[in-house]
Amino acid sequence: MERTTLEVIAPSVEEAIARGMEQLAVPREMIEVDILDEGSKGFLGIGGRQVRVRLTLKTDEASPKPDSAPQTESAPDGLSGDAILDFSIRTTGELLAKMKIKARITAKYGEPDGDGDVPVLIDIHGDDLSVLIGRRAETLNALQYILALIVSKEANRWAQVIVDVEGYRARRERQLRQLARRMAEQAVRTGKRQLLEPMSAAERRIVHLELRGHESVTTESIGDEPNRKVSIVLKK
Repeated sequence: MERTTLEVIAPSVEEAIARGMEQLAVPREMIEVDILDEGSKGFLGIGGRQVRVRLTLKTDEASPKPDSAPQTESAPDGLSGDAILDFSIRTTGELLAKMKIKARITAKYGEPDGDGDVPVLIDIHGDDLSVLIGRRAETLNALQYILALIVSKEANRWAQVIVDVEGYRARRERQLRQLARRMAEQAVRTGKRQLLEPMSAAERRIVHLELRGHESVTTESIGDEPNRKVSIVLKK
């Protein structure tokens, strides 16, 4: 059976892996990573080349056997659910302190996904936290990835961590869903392909899911990272 692979181009290996994990919607232990091009920084930051990695989904034999679905009341290896949440809040606070950012932090468990995995939801509230979001949410996604690594190490298994700042992700998701429907209507009305702005793998996935059951259009991702975008076309 052919194994699922994905090539990702990004400024760093860590970011490439994070983007690939989002697009494949699998934890780190479910993928094998091959660095195809380590990239280069160029001279004084000019003429640099981004890294390129290939992510391959492990076969059933190579993949770790899943544990029973975790419960919100408890976490792996005897750590209580509250302990993981407290650790997540404390670690987030330490990272923000190093960035000299003051904020209120809360954490809770989200709804289980299709595999029964329960994500840790971290919410950050405060004044003027736009610096934590960054262009195309790059800073927010980087913070989320770092926290996922730290929390996973503490839990001794991969833990899905979702970080939000002042409800940004929820607002952005609503905007993307509305945009997807509006551009689908435009594609039907004009009969022409509609191209959306470049987005992260996670944001493209929202658009794909929103239009997955549309009766008249279909979607595909085109282009290379970091300028990969969603194309909306009429069904043949």
